[in-house]
Amino acid sequence: MPTIVSLHAHPDDEALLTGGYLAARAARGDRIVLVVATDGAAGLADPSFGHLAAARDRELEEAAGHLGVARIVRFGYADSGMVGSPARRTDRFADADPGEAAVRLAAILDEEDADVLTGYDAHGGYGHPDHVQLHRVARLAQGLAHRRPVLLEATRDRTWLVRAIRFVRPVARALPGITLPGTEIFSTPEEITDRVDVRPHLPAKRAALAAHASQATGGVRTIGLLLRMPRWLSQRVLGEECFVEVL
Repeated sequence: MPTIVSLHAHPDDEALLTGGYLAARAARGDRIVLVVATDGAAGLADPSFGHLAAARDRELEEAAGHLGVARIVRFGYADSGMVGSPARRTDRFADADPGEAAVRLAAILDEEDADVLTGYDAHGGYGHPDHVQLHRVARLAQGLAHRRPVLLEATRDRTWLVRAIRFVRPVARALPGITLPGTEIFSTPEEITDRVDVRPHLPAKRAALAAHASQATGGVRTIGLLLRMPRWLSQRVLGEECFVEVL
């Protein structure tokens, strides 16, 4: 039975970036171990959710259940916040020694005798400091593991995303809760090595996204937009997950 260790920066990233892939592998009988680096406390959310880190931890448990995750490991670093609005904490993941985090991750890879590790592309997707740090940690941990796993760096084809960013940017300031990245994001079509059709597992992925209810509040949020999409559009937008394979 193969084991996949899926490393993510915040609760909800596992559903957004790899939810379909993880659900598909779990349905095949593979063991899924989810490692989450931060508490997600710097995420936007409606104040009614109270202590955000605790709320997001509960949401993570529910989402993991929908995806068939067998084990969750929390590294417990502080959510670093975005570049323009960093969290004011001394234990931010972005400030941590990536080598130290990699040693912790490699110990899990060895304990689980992992076949596959998932991380993030070199841009950290859209440039979040925690995502960029996670890319470094996953690369280092792959090399530290006694049995080197295949590393699949979760990404997206940036072609249409870049076009959408350029279209929306002139009106972005009028949209609450939205921060647009630059255009050096995710991966070019040529960099992507694996495109996984996850449409058969969209119910599980959508259920995992819906579990992260706090992250559909606090302005114009990605999860809220994705969950409101009509079925045909959801199939198109969520039905494929992309990776850059690092052997």
